[in-house]
Formats: sequence, structure tokens, C-alpha cells
Amino acid sequence: MTYIDVILPLPLKVNFTYAVDDDMAQKVKRGCRVVVPLGSKKHYTGIVDRIHHEVPLGYEVKYAFGLLEEQPAVLPQQLQLWEWIADYYMCAKGDVYNAAVPAGLKLEFKPKVETHVRLTEGYRSEETLQPMLDSLKRAVKQQDLLLSYLQLSAFFEGAPCEVSKQDLLAHHNTSVAVFEALVKRGVFETYPYVISRLPEKEQQVSGLKPLNVYQQRALCQIKQCFEKHSVCLLYGVTSSGKTEIYTHLIEETIRQGKQVLYLVPEIALTTQITERLKKVFGIQIGIYHSKFSDPERVEIWNKQLSDNPYLIILGARSSVFLPYQNLGLVIVDEEHESSYKQQDPAPRYHARNTALMLASMYGAKTLLGTATPSVESWFNATETGKYGLVELKERYQEIQLPAILPVDIKELHRKKMMVGHFSPVLKEKMEEALARNEQIILFQNRRGFAPMVECHDCGWVPHCVHCDVSLTYHKHTNQLVCHYCGYTTAVPHTCPECGSEDLRDRGFGTEKVEDEIREMFPQARVARMDLDTTRSKTAYEKMIRDFEKRRTDILIGTQMVSKGLDFDHVHLVGILNADTMLNYPDFRSYERAYQLMAQVAGRAGRKGERGLVVLQTGHVDYPIIKNVMNNDFEAMVHGQLAERQVCHFPPFYRLVYIYIKHRQQRLTESMTAQMTAQLIIVFGEERVNGPMQPAVARVHSLHIGMIMLKIEATASFAQARKLLLQVEQLMRQDARFKSLQVYYDVDPV
Repeated sequence: MTYIDVILPLPLKVNFTYAVDDDMAQKVKRGCRVVVPLGSKKHYTGIVDRIHHEVPLGYEVKYAFGLLEEQPAVLPQQLQLWEWIADYYMCAKGDVYNAAVPAGLKLEFKPKVETHVRLTEGYRSEETLQPMLDSLKRAVKQQDLLLSYLQLSAFFEGAPCEVSKQDLLAHHNTSVAVFEALVKRGVFETYPYVISRLPEKEQQVSGLKPLNVYQQRALCQIKQCFEKHSVCLLYGVTSSGKTEIYTHLIEETIRQGKQVLYLVPEIALTTQITERLKKVFGIQIGIYHSKFSDPERVEIWNKQLSDNPYLIILGARSSVFLPYQNLGLVIVDEEHESSYKQQDPAPRYHARNTALMLASMYGAKTLLGTATPSVESWFNATETGKYGLVELKERYQEIQLPAILPVDIKELHRKKMMVGHFSPVLKEKMEEALARNEQIILFQNRRGFAPMVECHDCGWVPHCVHCDVSLTYHKHTNQLVCHYCGYTTAVPHTCPECGSEDLRDRGFGTEKVEDEIREMFPQARVARMDLDTTRSKTAYEKMIRDFEKRRTDILIGTQMVSKGLDFDHVHLVGILNADTMLNYPDFRSYERAYQLMAQVAGRAGRKGERGLVVLQTGHVDYPIIKNVMNNDFEAMVHGQLAERQVCHFPPFYRLVYIYIKHRQQRLTESMTAQMTAQLIIVFGEERVNGPMQPAVARVHSLHIGMIMLKIEATASFAQARKLLLQVEQLMRQDARFKSLQVYYDVDPV
């Protein structure tokens, strides 16, 4: 008897074993999709992980219902990657399956089908067709429709084209009855035709742009790096032309017959980069991210399994899961970005680190590119020698980096000199830029109108009923919104605590900035780019295209506007409040604040004269502000490395956050405390921090406990994970704790 171990799209730690009949046993392969029963009523599409003849003991084995295809839908390298992710990030293979595979492949996928029209076999030559045309002289509408078909199908040109029934009727503007009359005469017949959802139209391509002397030198150094290292960090200042270097590397890789994965942290970036790459590579490039519909993602997946796959995939983090047949190069653009880390649900993987593992499985090279490297990548390139390092410190066309002008808003508030949330300096520079017909980017790293509403008399603040967070006020919808669970409620007219009508908003987000800008500059064309305004794929594209075409004068945004976007006519960038980034309780806050400020500053003055950045802060004397002003990344990173070594943080230690969740607060606190005590016994007190409360201690009505585990980078991390799971199993022996959720965030960002 043949058996198969199957991965199901469920958060289960084990695979399920099923028997297969003799017919299926001859056809099934590892990676194929099979339909299997689970329980008495449920059926799932599983992925075959192993085929064997070992009789399962202790239970009756069920039979698999059917094989969905005879060729694997998941390649061996993908299954190997799934196994690594499940092991390293401490989750189930079913979690990885759920994240990796489009929903359409978890069912029997149905392609998009149109009804097409063709001539019946008896009328496919001019000799047989002409008598029919003559016989239709009295049925003029039928004759005209037949002539329209012959025109659309290029019948007389000897190069027949596909014609859909819908297009034929629309072209001739006739009724279905006329069409059906020709079907009855035996002239037309219809048939189903599978339509691809992917762009297949050839487009004109141009050659590679020549590199300047600095870019060419960097390209040569990268190639030399790849002779000694599988990973190279390209540290290039903003607007130094890293994308052009990527393009040359891509061209060389596909010329060798290999595939390229080009990762970007945000969907917004794909719009600009796609246009640039398609000018060079045409239809050889495929795009993959979560804004595409599920059927589109399925078609891309299937194309990558075909004999004619895309040679280049450009995508966000989920594109690491696509099938690759001959991967030769992985590019991780803006490698420092925290957007590469999946937060919820599991698997909580980091796409950059997963891409490194993926590349190693294929023997491919990986290029990490950024103007502000992560502390870990910098350490790996400069201290451990794990990565190669190439530096590109000259901007394209040797344009200077923007001047950064700090403004002390604390002092201006004291003197009552602020206009809303704009300093006199920023307002003046904006007026000058608009007068010169230049574009402006304003950065505020909070969406919504105001982070909270407060009663001025008693201090009451509306909170989410499901989460321990204040509600954010959104003026456009006139609602209070929880940014954790999505709960919404109307804005109260009076305070429910004291009855006061004096409710005031506190703080400000991008929506409030937009309101103030429209009031200050009523003639300016304003757009806002944040999660609220870019929920669809087309919204991103339209906003970026409008700004490129200069249909927008002022672009207001969250961190989306900081990530690699390239605009020719932006002279001025305003950072409205740097302090919101600095005052965050996280060991990475200074690193992240520097990266965000340096990246958004890099949007200014990319073409023409030197740009200007107005940086508003209440702490102009902070070292991090001076680092940004001087564009001194190395001073920032060296300071951070010194602090982290003392405090036992990455890259000197690995972190695992352990989260415990339950609806009962007392039970959550009890298990968190007991698990902390047990971890201290196993790992030692110096490696365990806890029990702790996360910044938000209740989400979706679940109370959350947290423990931080620190493991030396030189220690066996695999052994640490094994011990951690053993501690969890020990805790589960207590009947009270069996229903609690426990999950792990490995290498949190």
C-alpha cells in the first residue's frame, strides 16, 4: 500500500497521512495537490510532502479523494524553503502553505473563459464560403454579421485571429437573434476559450542606459564581491542610481538563462520600477503582490511552473514563495525596511532573510541595496565578513545631497509662532517652491486626522472596546477608528464621563495635515498617500502617476513616500514632527528614525539644483538629529552597535518574543509568569526578560502576555528553539493552559 504525507492549509504542527489507490500511486508526485478528508465532513486541498510505504500505527488511515494534477504545483526547492521557514520561525508548515499559495490553488482553480466564434468546418475555405454569402443576400443582417466576422478574424489575410462572441456582436451592433440564425444555418459554432489575465502584449524596448563612472565602478566591485561572497551589500546614497546598476546585473543574469527575483518593500514602489524595467525587458518581467486578484496570482504561479516562465519577478515579500526553476540573482531593494517582516498572522518571516535562504538553495547571488543599511547587514558586511560591501557615495550627475534645516518647534510653540503644525520657515519655503512651480513632499508618520480625542474638562479619552488603545479620529468619515482591530464608532457630541461638550483632538495625522495645507494654499493641488487612500492597486498607481505628470503640487504621506520613489521636480521636503519616531519604546527606534528621515530627505533635489529638507523637531540637540543633518550614517550605526553590545541586542544577540494570549486576563498573566520562571531555569536569568506587557496589552478582546528571550549570536539557535518548544509542551501539561494561544516572533523588527 502506498501512503502520502500531506500538508494542509491549517496551523497544524504535523502532516496528515493518507492512503492512495493503485491508480493514484502511479501518478502522484511530491508537490502535487490532492483533495483529502479531515474529520467527518471537511475536505481540503493538501500538498503532498512525502510518498512512502510505512503503515501508520494507532489509527485508521483514510483514502485521498483525488489528484488535482499530475505535475507538481509546488517545486522541491519550495517545499525545502517551507520546511526552513516553519523550523526557523517556529510555526506550522500549514501556516507557511497558507501564506505561500494563492487561495485559488487551495481549490480546483477555474481559468477565465470566454465564448469564442469560428466558422464550422464546412465553411473554412473561400470556395465553400462564397455560395453561403450569395445565399444571404435577402438576409442582409446575417450577411453583414458574417462579413464583420471575416474582417475581425482576418480570414482573407490567411492569418486567422480569435474572435469573441461579445466583440463580434459589439463590433456589428446587432442582436443575439441574428447571430443564433447563423448558428442554426451551420455557419458559426461557438467554443470556450481560455483568457490569460496576464499582460501578453509585446512592447517596444530600449537598450540599457550607460552607467556613469561611479556606477560602473560599483558594478565591477559587485561582480568581484560575488566571486568571494554569495551576498553583497550595496551601500549607495539616495539618488546614486542603484536601480540602473540592478538593471545591468539583471540583463547579465537573464542572458545566462537564469531568473531574477527583485524584491521591494512596498507595493507603491512597483509602479515606478515596473515602468523602468519594462522599457528594457518588456514582457519578460512579471509583477506579484497582494493587490493583485487571487486569479491573477494563480496565473502567475502557473506561468512560473510552465516552459515559458517570467525571467524577472518584481514583487513584495510574498514573491519569495513563487516557483523558480533556475534562480540566478536575488535583489533586495531598500533591504533595511521593516515592511519586509510579516507581523500577523504566522508565518512571521522576514522576506530579506528568507530571500537569502532561497538564493542559497539555488546557488544564486544576493544583492542587498540601500542608502541606510540595517544595523545587522552593516555588521555582517563590515565586522564579520559574512557579506561583501560596495559603497556608492556619489549622487547621479554629482548632484549634492539636500541641505537639512532643523527647526526647533518646541521653542516656536513657546513663542506661539507655529501656524497649525507648520513653522514659519517651512511655510515660507513652501510658498517659494510653489512660486517656482516646484513640487513638495510632506512627511508625517501617522495617518488619520488626530491620534486621539480628549475631553478638555475631565481628560476622558475614547478607547477601543476590543483593544487597549485610544481611537484615532478620521475626519473624512467622521468616525473614531481602531487601527488594530478596525472597530469604528461615531464621534460623541458630549463627554460620557462629565457631559462636557469641549472635546478636542490631540496630535495630528496626515489627514489633518491635508486639511491645513488646503486652507493655507487653496490653489495648490494636494494628494495624500497613506493606508487610507491607497487600499487598491490602482490608487497607488494613479497617485504616483499624477505626481510624476505634475498634476499634484504637494504630496502628503506616511512612510510610503520615503521608500525609493524617484521624482524629478521635488525641491522641498518637510518632515513635520521627527519626535514621533524618536519617542517609541523600542531598541530600534533611533535606527529606524534615522532611516526614515534620511530616506524621505533623499526624495529632494534628485534632478537639477540642490534640494532642501526642513526638519521640525522639539529636540534639535539630539545626536540622531545631527547624524541626519550631516548625513552621517556611520556615526549613527557605530553608536547603535556600541549600545546594543552592552544591552545584549542584535546583532550580538538573537531575539525571540514569546506571546501568550487568552480572553481571561488572570489566566494569561498566570501562564506568562510560570513560563517565564521555567525559561529562567532552562536559559538562565540573564537571557530572559519577563513577564512583560507589550505596548498594546489587549487586541481583539485577547489579553497578551510577553516574554523576551535573548540568545548569543554565537550559540546554537536551533538548540535554543528546541528547548523553547519543550518548555511550551511542559506548560501545556497544566490543563488550565491548554486553551491559551502561544506563538513566537523570531528576529522581531
